Amino acid sequence: MNAVPQTLADLKSAIADQHSVLSKRLRQVAQYVMDNPNAIAFGTVAVIAKDASVHPSTLVRFANAFGYSGFSEMQRLFQQKLIQESPSYTERIRIAREELGDDSRDTPLQLLSQFAGASAVALDQLCESISEEDLERAVDILAAAEATHVVGVRRAFVVATYFAYALRHIDRRAYLIDGVGGMYAEQGGAIGKRDAIIATSFHPYAPETQDVAKAAVERGVPLILITDSQLSPLAALASVCFVVRDAEVHGFRALGSTLCLAQALSISLAYRVDKQTVAG
Repeated sequence: MNAVPQTLADLKSAIADQHSVLSKRLRQVAQYVMDNPNAIAFGTVAVIAKDASVHPSTLVRFANAFGYSGFSEMQRLFQQKLIQESPSYTERIRIAREELGDDSRDTPLQLLSQFAGASAVALDQLCESISEEDLERAVDILAAAEATHVVGVRRAFVVATYFAYALRHIDRRAYLIDGVGGMYAEQGGAIGKRDAIIATSFHPYAPETQDVAKAAVERGVPLILITDSQLSPLAALASVCFVVRDAEVHGFRALGSTLCLAQALSISLAYRVDKQTVAG
């Protein structure tokens, strides 16, 4: 093990790097830690262990695996991150956690309010978690590509479809890999070395998306990945990886944050192309 991670970003990077060599139980903790940073910051060992479906001692072993003397030492990284956030953001998280609980008397208006409130919190988190460098790198890739191929299945299909729509409306060659007739491999095989691929993939990470993206990367095609965890199977292969946590209410996840990112990338590309056209 290298130096003990001193920031949350360093810890997340270390978890992603070491994930494949962790035991099954520690990988389970790793997934929970990456997916639930606020719960790690707020919770007790007992509560977190119960939510993660592991024994409390497993949390301690996980912290030890990354060089910490105990779980509380690792937990401080998550707490420090929240302290660094704006007071309004931290307060909104607290309010959301109190108000977005289960309610058997939910009406359509209450559900709308819950989804809107949760989405507002998720959008704030999006702005905090996406780096300017990654955004610029993604736009660079899209601007240089002769064509862009987009893939995503099930819930992620909405995002892929939007990308194809938006890119075509700014006069970019864009192709939706929809697997019609089961022809994912054939559609993926049409991706050229000078093209780019955008893959959107959420847990449990559809094999169709993985197969198409991996085959493209093996041919040297840059991959822009939008996913929900740094432990996504495609994360290590991506030229740019955006980790987005969408709002969730009663187990149903929204797509507001992911679509916001998709729109920002598409319009940023349009601005870039227009600027290059004027300059040329």
